[in-house]
Amino acid sequence: MRYYYDTEFHEDGKTIDFISIGILAEDGREYYAVSNEFDTRRVAQNNWLMENVMTSIDHDSFVVADGEGIPLIRDIYVTDPAAKSRAEIAQDILDFVGLDDYAELWAWYSAYDHVCLAQLFGKMINMPNRLPFQTDDIKTLVKLARVQPNHLPRQPEGLHNALADAKHNKVRYDFLMGVLSG
Repeated sequence: MRYYYDTEFHEDGKTIDFISIGILAEDGREYYAVSNEFDTRRVAQNNWLMENVMTSIDHDSFVVADGEGIPLIRDIYVTDPAAKSRAEIAQDILDFVGLDDYAELWAWYSAYDHVCLAQLFGKMINMPNRLPFQTDDIKTLVKLARVQPNHLPRQPEGLHNALADAKHNKVRYDFLMGVLSG
């Protein structure tokens, strides 16, 4: 079965810190979870993540004032009902995939998404057999179909919400496979 997914994460060039995941199965089932183990202080200091990712994840902010009285977010506290430990998310994903002999994974610019997924299980070698050691990249289909980026379907809402992005990955995939099949 084919699974379209997306992750949100914080990265600094050395580490990739998993924040959330959304998965859409080709049969229409959906899964969404937020980690309650990511480094909230580092995310709070990242304006892009705060403005683009954390707007769809329920959280409270710990705010202090700087020397000039300007409010600064020092930390965030995840209050999202979808928040779970990484171990719980890993088990949920296995339950979601079930005993599927071969899960086919697809993501947009999939490299970091796959790292986030794999790290839920520990080292790459610890990936369960029913999950592949790689994720197919929808961006590669763009190259194969020779489609200009401005001709791809636009995501109407929810950009950088992992589940909304996963759903849009299926839209992109279907569009590109249509182009490739003539």
